[in-house]
Amino acid sequence: MKLKNLLLVVSNIERSKKFYGDIFGLKPVLDFDGNVVMTEGLALQDRQIWEKLIEKKVVFGDANAELYFEENDIDGFLERLEDYPEEIKYLNRVKEHHWGQRVVRIYDPDGHVIEIGESMDFVAKRFFGSGMTVEDVAKKTQMPLEYVRYICENAR
Repeated sequence: MKLKNLLLVVSNIERSKKFYGDIFGLKPVLDFDGNVVMTEGLALQDRQIWEKLIEKKVVFGDANAELYFEENDIDGFLERLEDYPEEIKYLNRVKEHHWGQRVVRIYDPDGHVIEIGESMDFVAKRFFGSGMTVEDVAKKTQMPLEYVRYICENAR
């Protein structure tokens, strides 16, 4: 068995296709009757179709799950958010966690939480490039020493 897709219920398919296309570069692979499968395995389904299937009303905005994307150019990504023609709602603006990863959390048009963060490999390389020892990088990032050593040796 393998996980094939993650499905998000949305209130407006066209708006959501545009949002995930413009912000994250995802493209529709299959688009039919209120259902869209995007690249990277994200599936979008019209709220009315989903409500008929489960025989319940959908409540958006509970913030009980999140999509996670990695982007090493966080500053460039923030510019893309600022240039987006619709208002982007933030759960939190860019911040650096105590383990060194820079992240931003936003809501999609239906209130689904999306986290965009630097890959931890990138974080380790950034610290190593700033002069930290491999041991210090492992301690700061909370990653196993051998893994950090491997990443940093291949960063040279």
